[in-house]
Amino acid sequence: MSTQKPVRKAVFPVAGLGTRFLPATKAVPKEMLTVVDRPVIQYVVDEAREAGVEHFVFVTGRNKSVIEDHFDLQVELNDTLRKRGKTVEIRQLEELQPKPGQASFTRQQAPLGLGHAVWCARDIIGDEPFALLLPDMIMQSPKSCLSSMVELHSKTGGNVLGVEECKPEDTHKYGIIDRGDKVGNGFIINDMVEKPPQGSAPSNLYLNGRYILQPKIFDILEHQKSGAGGEIQLTDAMLRLAETEDFYGFHFKGRTFDCGSKEGFIAANVAFSLWRPDMADNVRHEIEKLLSEVKPFERRQSDRREQ
Repeated sequence: MSTQKPVRKAVFPVAGLGTRFLPATKAVPKEMLTVVDRPVIQYVVDEAREAGVEHFVFVTGRNKSVIEDHFDLQVELNDTLRKRGKTVEIRQLEELQPKPGQASFTRQQAPLGLGHAVWCARDIIGDEPFALLLPDMIMQSPKSCLSSMVELHSKTGGNVLGVEECKPEDTHKYGIIDRGDKVGNGFIINDMVEKPPQGSAPSNLYLNGRYILQPKIFDILEHQKSGAGGEIQLTDAMLRLAETEDFYGFHFKGRTFDCGSKEGFIAANVAFSLWRPDMADNVRHEIEKLLSEVKPFERRQSDRREQ
């Protein structure tokens, strides 16, 4: 059994501008866009909490104060709900809110990449392993991806990365790993390649936005030179860390939705609404109704022909 320190803290890089969702994100952070009735960021925080995380570290940017407000106590709202007898709603809010001292916020003052965002959390994390969850990626499974990764970490120590399968023809779009021998509920990672040229990938297992990293990554990031796009790339730092520390992978087989894309965001809304017993039947009926009608694209083409 490993004597590795437990994973108590998690970092959430939420400083991005969300330009792919303009104009919706002109005044509302992309992380606060709702999937059914919860902001995207809430799903990711819930995953971390389920995995045993006790301290939530948000790396924010300008115009992101509403994220801090979301995880704060709103006395006026609670008082109004209490006066109206909304006990269910009050209980829901209490379950979602971090306890005093469990949430920290730090600024990434310049858009210098994911590696730089992680480095900004160094003083709050300190000398212990931590989870990193990309907030665009929300996951659906009976047991969360990070919970299984924490189990693997408790057996192996080292660094643990969540991976999933992609189509072989899409490997050039992602960070790809080379899978080694099985260990516990995961496996050794022999190598990592960032966006390999088509036909050269060692597997079709890509990094899915869930990481458990050792604090030595901060020393590497502090001196890391800019990489692709002129940004501090986390993958570059992980490759250097892999020269001295072991990396392990957990193959997540649930569903992952990239809410940084419009298609992924819509798919997430459909999937999570169908998971809700209070909504599933009605939503399924509406979907079937929509699918039975003329497709919007076909309707537009027909309108043009008639003109």
